[in-house]
Amino acid sequence: MRQSLIVELDQILRTGEPVCYTALVETRGSTPQKAGASMLVFPDGSQRGTLGGGCVEAEVKRRALGILNEGTTELLSFQLDSDYGWDDGLICGGRMKMLVDPLRPGTDTSYFSRYAAEILADRPVTEAILIDSEKTGLGTAGDRCLLNAEGQVIAERRQANSQPHWTSHLRPLSERPRPYVAGGISYLPSLQRCRLLIVGAGHVGQRVAKLAAEVDFDVWVIDDREEYCNPDRFPWAGRLIVADIETGLQGLPIDSNTYVIIVTRGHNHDEEALFHVAETSARYVGLIGSKRKIKLIFDDLLREGISAGALRRVQAPLGYDIGSQTVPEIAISIVAELVAHRNLGQIPERTRGANLLDAILPQTT
Repeated sequence: MRQSLIVELDQILRTGEPVCYTALVETRGSTPQKAGASMLVFPDGSQRGTLGGGCVEAEVKRRALGILNEGTTELLSFQLDSDYGWDDGLICGGRMKMLVDPLRPGTDTSYFSRYAAEILADRPVTEAILIDSEKTGLGTAGDRCLLNAEGQVIAERRQANSQPHWTSHLRPLSERPRPYVAGGISYLPSLQRCRLLIVGAGHVGQRVAKLAAEVDFDVWVIDDREEYCNPDRFPWAGRLIVADIETGLQGLPIDSNTYVIIVTRGHNHDEEALFHVAETSARYVGLIGSKRKIKLIFDDLLREGISAGALRRVQAPLGYDIGSQTVPEIAISIVAELVAHRNLGQIPERTRGANLLDAILPQTT
C-alpha cells in the first residue's frame, strides 16, 4: 500500500540511506497493477513494495539503480508486448508509466516528511504528478505536489521554477476518487481510512473485525457484554465500547466516512441499533438476518417514524450471496461487500442477493 510505503520511506530518509522511490502513475489497458502502486529500490538491489512483478518490475529496478547514481528524476514508459510481457504472459497491449525518483544524501526530503505526516494523522491528500509537460505547457515531467482536502498546495517537489495548474482537474476527496490522469497530470489520492462500527461483539462481529482491520478499516465495536467486547477478543479494534446500544451509540461520530454493520445477538438489539443509525449520514448500513426478521424490524421502524427512504439505504441482508454456511464464510461475504462499496462507491449488481426491500417497503418515501 502506497501510504505505508511513504511512511517507511520517510523513516529511511531520516537515516541518510540512499533509496530510489518508484511509483506507477498511469496505466492504459490491461496491466498487472494499477496507478498508485509503488516500490522502493535500495543500492544493494533489494526492494520494498511492488509494481506488479515480472519483467517490467525487474527493468524498473535496473533503471532505478542507474538513476540512483545519476540523481535525476525520470518517467519511464512500458508497453506490455513482446519486449516486456512475453516471459510473464502479459502480452495484452497495456501501457504503464513509472515515476523514478532517486533520493540520495543531501537531497531535500521535506516533501516526503510532510507526506508521511499527513498519512500518519489520517488526513486525506492528493499527490499530483506532472507526466505530460506539453499538455500543461508548464513545469517539468516528474514535478509534483501534495494537495489537501481543500485543494491547497501543502508541499512541492519540483525540478523547475514554473508549475502547472495543479487543481484544474482535481476531484474532491470526499468522493473517494481512485487514481486518475487528467490534463497531463496524474492524481494519486491518499484517502482517509473508513471507520467500521460493528454493533455486536459475537462470533460474526469478531471475525468481521479481524478481516476488516486487515483491509485497512478503522474498527470500532460496541456491545453491552464486557466478556465479549474486550481487547483479548478484539486486538484489532481501534475502540471498544461496553454499553447498552442506546447509550453506546449516542454521541458517536457517525458520518459519511463511517460504515455500520448490525450483527447483535437478537432481534430486539438489532432493531434498536437500526433505529439509532438508519437516519444518520453513515456511508453504509448493513443488517444481518433472514427475510422474516428484516421485515418485522422494518415494519416496526416504519411505525416508529423511521422513513422508508432511510431504510432503503440499509443493505439487508448484508454480505454477498456466496451460499455462506459458517461464521468464517459469513464474515468473508460481509467484508467483501464492504470493500467493494468502499472502493467502487456501490455494490455491483451481479453480487447482490435477492432484493428484499421492494417486497418490504412502500414505494414512496
